[in-house]
Amino acid sequence: MLVNYEVHRGIATITLDSPHNRNALSAQLRAELRDGLRQAIEDDAVRVVVLTHTGSVFCSGMDLKEAAGASAGDQGVNEFPAILEQIWTSPKPVVARLAGPARAGGVGIVAACDIAVAAHEATFAFSEVRIGVVPAVISVTVLPRLLPRAAHELFLTGEAFDAVKAVEYGLLNSSVPVDRLDDEVRRYTDMLALGAPSALAATKRMLQQPRSHELSQVFADMLKLSAQHFGGPEGQEGIAAFKEKRKPSWVPTD
Repeated sequence: MLVNYEVHRGIATITLDSPHNRNALSAQLRAELRDGLRQAIEDDAVRVVVLTHTGSVFCSGMDLKEAAGASAGDQGVNEFPAILEQIWTSPKPVVARLAGPARAGGVGIVAACDIAVAAHEATFAFSEVRIGVVPAVISVTVLPRLLPRAAHELFLTGEAFDAVKAVEYGLLNSSVPVDRLDDEVRRYTDMLALGAPSALAATKRMLQQPRSHELSQVFADMLKLSAQHFGGPEGQEGIAAFKEKRKPSWVPTD
């Protein structure tokens, strides 16, 4: 097994466990990662997903040993967009936890997550152009995160940058000392667990969907969405819990 999966108190932790090749996206790791993500998404008991790693590197990108000699259109990585899409469209929030570097496809995974937290020591790079390829697939998740000027600089130069810069550029939410990493991840997962499952899923979709250029249509769409959830079972439970000064039914209990 190259990917470990466990659930504790509504948190599914998916761990890349292939340190011998710096958690490169080999065919086996990709298949197991897809399975882990599918399992977390389909499990009603899972509220939040944490994506992390063993070893000193979060993910070094595609396994170049497997890609060597591949012809155009036959790199054996056709399922990688599906992995990014699984993370991006997951109805459960996905949190990336990095204690070490990410490169190329690994950065695409980080960008696909809703929340990304890294230790100060972590570094990042879009190294594709330096080996003669294009960061095309990962651009789908990375470009919505990065500042435009930063995207041009980093994609074209392949220069490595640290976690502090990654926060400034929009790739990460937070960078902390490595001994505070787990506490910072827990801070986010605890907050996310307070949200109602259907409301979280709908909010993710709202954040990602394109909007009409007609302002009146945007307000009409958002009014409809708001009314659906105010009048829905979660909205009514949340309002009742607020009035009764208690926790809503979806909040995990110790």
